[in-house]
Amino acid sequence: MATLFAELVSLERIVFAEEVRSVVLQSIEGDLTVLPGHAPAVTLLHPGIVFATDAAGTGRRAFVCGGLAEIIGTKVTILAERVHPVEEVTPDQIDEEILHLQMQRDGTADDAVRAQFDVSIGRLEEYKASLRF
Repeated sequence: MATLFAELVSLERIVFAEEVRSVVLQSIEGDLTVLPGHAPAVTLLHPGIVFATDAAGTGRRAFVCGGLAEIIGTKVTILAERVHPVEEVTPDQIDEEILHLQMQRDGTADDAVRAQFDVSIGRLEEYKASLRF
């Protein structure tokens, strides 16, 4: 079975770097599943869950707060602004991320950029509601 090498990197650490079957990302172009043979791409990420299925079929998840993903050949590199283990995400962290995005949105006059921030904020609000804290 063909595999990808995926790495999730934040400023503080390498969260994971291993062979995987697939990676699911929430890019600004839409949700994206990366499989072996995917076309090369670079995309910005919305805050949300990165989900990787390793070679044994086990899922790995992380909550990513922005960043970008680069897909080249059989490698997926995710450079995240901030990463939290999904199990450790709290309502306060999500509220802090929403506030951070609102401040960035309010600091720009570019309507297209403001619209992207609005989408990210909406996704975080939906994510928070789905967790039923």
